[in-house]
Amino acid sequence: MVPKQRAPEKRFYSVGEVAAIFGLSSMTVYRAIQDGDFPGLKIRGRILVPAHAVEAMIQAASSDGPLVDAASWVSDQSGR
Repeated sequence: MVPKQRAPEKRFYSVGEVAAIFGLSSMTVYRAIQDGDFPGLKIRGRILVPAHAVEAMIQAASSDGPLVDAASWVSDQSGR
């Protein structure tokens, strides 16, 4: 029997995937990234979101209290 290979962990999400994870529209996520309220990486015309940032934001919302404001969270992470 050939052992199954695990798929590599996802390092980036598309804006559409992030929108689905958080139950938002893609346009809302694009605007949040453009405004600096959500982490993103632009490569040519494509915007990607680091998977670790999404996971860290979910973890913060689960453990830091009743509400995590994405804009404040991004600001805290970048040291602004």
